Amino acid sequence: MRILGIETSCDECSSAVVEDGRRILSNVVATQIPFHAEYEGVVPEIASRKHAEWIPRVVGQALSEAGVSAEDIDGVAVTAKPGLVGSLLVGVSFAKAWAWALGKPFVGVNHILAHLYAPLLSEDVDYPFLGLLVSGGHTLICRVDGFDDISILGTTIDDAVGEAFDKTAKHYGFGYPGGLAIDRLARKGDPAACRFPSPNLYKGEHRYDVSYSGLKTAAIRQLDQFWNPAYPRTPENIAAAFEKAAVDMLLSRLERAVEDTGLATVVAGGGVAANTYLRSRLAGRTGLRALFPPLELCGDNGAMVAGIGFKYLERGDRDGLDLNASPRVPIFRRLDRPAAGRD
Repeated sequence: MRILGIETSCDECSSAVVEDGRRILSNVVATQIPFHAEYEGVVPEIASRKHAEWIPRVVGQALSEAGVSAEDIDGVAVTAKPGLVGSLLVGVSFAKAWAWALGKPFVGVNHILAHLYAPLLSEDVDYPFLGLLVSGGHTLICRVDGFDDISILGTTIDDAVGEAFDKTAKHYGFGYPGGLAIDRLARKGDPAACRFPSPNLYKGEHRYDVSYSGLKTAAIRQLDQFWNPAYPRTPENIAAAFEKAAVDMLLSRLERAVEDTGLATVVAGGGVAANTYLRSRLAGRTGLRALFPPLELCGDNGAMVAGIGFKYLERGDRDGLDLNASPRVPIFRRLDRPAAGRD
């Protein structure tokens, strides 16, 4: 079964053709980075307009690179939530019109679940496993019992990890996108130059939760308090110290989840899953199998949408022409409140 995937949840306009949920025949990603760089962040109005301008060409290129015609496609999957609503509406509207015109079934998918599916495009993984979703908008540690069956163990109580990377990079003028800029600088710096504090989450049960607002404030407003004067205050050293603090916070919570659940496989997804330090730390942990998507599948892409879309369509799920886009999904909470499926 060949599925056409369409992804327009933020600023990447992407389409892909994936066969049987695993074999990527094409994966076209048209990036909008040059159009948002001067603002050092995504401008929703620009993003949606570029999607509307580019989506016919991107889908056509995906079909061409896959060596298939529109008639060869068995179904369409499109990101319907969460994301920037204007951007989502472009993809959803195009997918509905395309599927209707050709008489193809289509389904809307959850962007978060698609990111967790991305590593499964190239790896065989048995359920259950621990999922680690780290991106500019989301930070989740969850138990994954099926492609659309996840139970949240922990999340951020304020800012997502990717947002903390981006805002810190923007403040210091490191470059855009911020996560990539910090990653590159950190490889030439020394994390011992600064010892940022870890958050103390005293209220409630936060065994697996994280908080990045304090780290972001410390890095931007309180650097003098934590800096080691023996080190020069270079962009490389600031980036290395910040990266270590941000990633180590995640890893400490993930370690608890591994210990408490007994699950020894971790599947990571999202843009921050491309971070060099995160990958090396997880890959080097004894007794843990850590799976990451290829770098080209860490960011938003149509292949992950087509891949998980195959699972829904194979199961018989279909959406009607009344499918709408949603900027949010129901609040993800902990294990006693499962968050599953496309609802």
